[in-house]
Amino acid sequence: MNVTVIGSASGVSSEELALRNLYLAHGPALYAYVLRLLRGDTHHAEDIIQETLLRCWHNQCLADNEEMAVRPWMFRVARNLVIDMHRTRAARPAEVSGSTWLTELAIDGDENEQVLTSIVIHDALEELTPAHREILEATFFADRSVRRAAMVLGIPQGTVKSRVHYALRSLKTILQNRGVRL
Repeated sequence: MNVTVIGSASGVSSEELALRNLYLAHGPALYAYVLRLLRGDTHHAEDIIQETLLRCWHNQCLADNEEMAVRPWMFRVARNLVIDMHRTRAARPAEVSGSTWLTELAIDGDENEQVLTSIVIHDALEELTPAHREILEATFFADRSVRRAAMVLGIPQGTVKSRVHYALRSLKTILQNRGVRL
């Protein structure tokens, strides 16, 4: 089986060859620029470069006569992709991990304080709605990932994330109303 990859040396079409040449000419500078914007995050930088080249290919900005205008366009597209990625991350609630404020709250102090803290947390959990309690049990207390909890509960991953966010926010409010400093 002979597989042709876009931008590979065995690419037959002129578009594929042009994309490969475009990457060879502008890829290293674009990569350095994106890497600097992402503060050294190589994995996301590679994703941004790939998406930039894909958009270049889709918009057919591969011709030699447009080469002078392609570089600034590629840098602008890459910058916009980085901004979009940042905005997407800022708009979504953070996923639950074992190092959240709830874990830190339970670990601080001596054994008596831990017992009292666990009683306060247990009572606060009882004040949550059944849906919020269920989602915290399925994720945080069962030590499941968002994907696994979604499969167990039969709901989308996005729903799990938003329910966890709102459940933790409610729990935090309940604990603060009880005088617990977070």
